[in-house]
Amino acid sequence: MYRLLAERYPDAQCELDFRSPFELLVATVLSAQTTDVRVNSVTPRLFERYPDPGTMAGADRESLESILRPTGFFRAKAQAVQRLSADLVERFGGVVPGTLAELTTLPGVGRKTANVVLGNAFGVPGLTVDTHFGRLVRRFGWTQESDPVKVERAVGHIIPRREWTQLSHVLIFHGRRTCHARKPACGACPVQRYCPSSGVGESDPVRAAALVKEPPADQAGSSR
Repeated sequence: MYRLLAERYPDAQCELDFRSPFELLVATVLSAQTTDVRVNSVTPRLFERYPDPGTMAGADRESLESILRPTGFFRAKAQAVQRLSADLVERFGGVVPGTLAELTTLPGVGRKTANVVLGNAFGVPGLTVDTHFGRLVRRFGWTQESDPVKVERAVGHIIPRREWTQLSHVLIFHGRRTCHARKPACGACPVQRYCPSSGVGESDPVRAAALVKEPPADQAGSSR
């Protein structure tokens, strides 16, 4: 199933724009309760003004909130990225650490965020168990676990570690584009014949194809 999905999404990648581990870490925190496209629309201005943990930690709160307003929950997010940046300065000399154990000690950074940073900024394999990932692996019958840590462990046992980061991208792409939460496009799915949940969505190939979401090319995420 993974092989077929990887063939469907050969360009699957992190859809948050970033140039450094710090930018990816902040962007991932900002992506909560909004879209990657929306985050990508504000981060160029954000990082032009506050390019490192030191400047972000010392940012004027009102100015920071103004930049982050389009992402929603902007007051909470401004507080979160400032606390995160201050901790990086105080405990890590302004450098984003490259281990799961260290990253998850940072305020507001859980395993999901840490694995995004590790896999995409440091090249360390990690499984990003977001809502799409969890939904798909349960539909696929790979696991019935709902707790993200248990999902991570279960999938980690059946997929080679070297594939973890790319698997995450592929499943997230598939979840966003085809295997939707409410009405999956089963008839347009390359793994339909192997999926135990086939038929929970639209099975007619023509109607299913109309449900597939393809983002505009200029909105596809890429590292800057």
